[in-house]
Parts: sequence; structure tokens; C-alpha cells
Amino acid sequence: MKITFLGTGTSMGVPMIACPCEVCRSTDPKDKRTRSSVKIEIDDKVLVVDSGPDFRQQMLSSNTVVLDAILYTHEHKDHTAGLDDVRAFNWINKQPTYLFGELKVLNSLKQEFAYAFKDEDEKYPGVPELILHEIDEQSFQLFEIPVIPIRVYHNRMPVLGFRIGNFSYVTDASSISEDNMKKLKGSEVLVINALRQKEHVAHFNLEQALEVVASIAPATAYLTHISHHLGFHSEISKILPDNVFLAYDGLEIEILNF
Repeated sequence: MKITFLGTGTSMGVPMIACPCEVCRSTDPKDKRTRSSVKIEIDDKVLVVDSGPDFRQQMLSSNTVVLDAILYTHEHKDHTAGLDDVRAFNWINKQPTYLFGELKVLNSLKQEFAYAFKDEDEKYPGVPELILHEIDEQSFQLFEIPVIPIRVYHNRMPVLGFRIGNFSYVTDASSISEDNMKKLKGSEVLVINALRQKEHVAHFNLEQALEVVASIAPATAYLTHISHHLGFHSEISKILPDNVFLAYDGLEIEILNF
């Protein structure tokens, strides 16, 4: 299994528009963060988690030429806004894109991209070709790949993380129940959001994210959904535990024990 971090930033990205702070003015490429997303490659299948506003840029930067499916964590714009750009894959690969999400997410997509879901005789030529699959908290098969949804909360908003084999991905979380923490245990690689150092109502801060990592005890953990308030990549990296790393856009990792 190959994982590519397509984006590791929070909803406004880093740098944030019009922000004069030192992190936003940094020249370090690892301080440039598009909206959070990962690409997961398993054998000949290519999955992406979320299609945010930077989706097109991320697909080009990662040289992605095939896309089979998108898994959605939740319906916020920084995780869905780039969906229209899947039509390039539809044209080139001559196949639809499968979308997996909870009913509330699929309903949001149908509202925001209504033109793509019209009856065939009403569709404008060239709109995205999408096939929707409703999921919930039950495990499911995606192209014969077992996926375990992980229920987390983004303040009071229900969000899904995903465990695929020994890889677990959780973003936009501020709390995780004990039952769902158990689903994460045994992960070889855990990705968890760490917005900033100060506490936040809807996201784990750095201290809270590290507490989750310590509880799960993965071999390796990566922090994502990072804002400019967290600090410089180079400086924060120095204070992390030995098995915890700040993810950055373009980072690629391999997980041999699927």
C-alpha cells in the first residue's frame, strides 16, 4: 500500500490569504499546505480521501492519472469543493468515479453539484460521471478492499475516519469514543489532525493529538490538517516524539504489511 499526502493544511490552507505571519511567509516548501487529502494506492486501485478546493492542483502535483473512488469524511467545503474536476478522469479513463459517503454527505454533494445528478436526458454534456455508494459506521468492501469507518466528532458534527488494513486516517476530529479508539488500535500507521498548539473547539490541538497517538501506540504517526498557528514545520518537528512526524504535501510512504 502506498500513501501520498496530497494536502495537509486546514480549511484556509497555508499560507492563508492576506496573512502576514511568519509561517505564511515561510520559504520552506513544507510550510506550504493545501487542503487535507490523501491518495491510497493498493495494487491497481487508486483511492482518494476527500476532494477539497485544491483537488486539481493535487492531482497534477502527484501525477495521478487514474482515480477509481473517493471516500468522504464529511461535507464541509474544504473536503468536497473540487469534485467537478473528476471529469478529467472520466474522459481519460473512460469510467465513472465511485463516491463513498454517509447519506448526509451524498445529499450535500447532490445539492452542491446538482448539474451532475440530473436525469440523463437533462444532463449537460461533459458533466462528471459519478456513482454514489452510501456508507455508515459498518465495515464495507471497496473493490474487495476492506474498509472500517471510524466515527469521530468535529465539535458536535459526526465525521468519518477510515481504517484500511494497517493504515488509519482521521481528520477534523475533536473527540473519539473509546469504542472507536479500539478500532484504531493495532494500526501500523496513524494519521491524525493537529490544528494548532492552542485548544480549539472542533479540532485536536497538538497536545491532544499526541495523547491519541500515545493511546493508540502505532509504529508511526503523522499529523495533518495543520494551520499556520501550529508553527514552522522545522521547529515543531524537533519537539515531537520519535515515532511522530508532521506530514507535508507530497510526502509518500509505503506500508508493506497491509
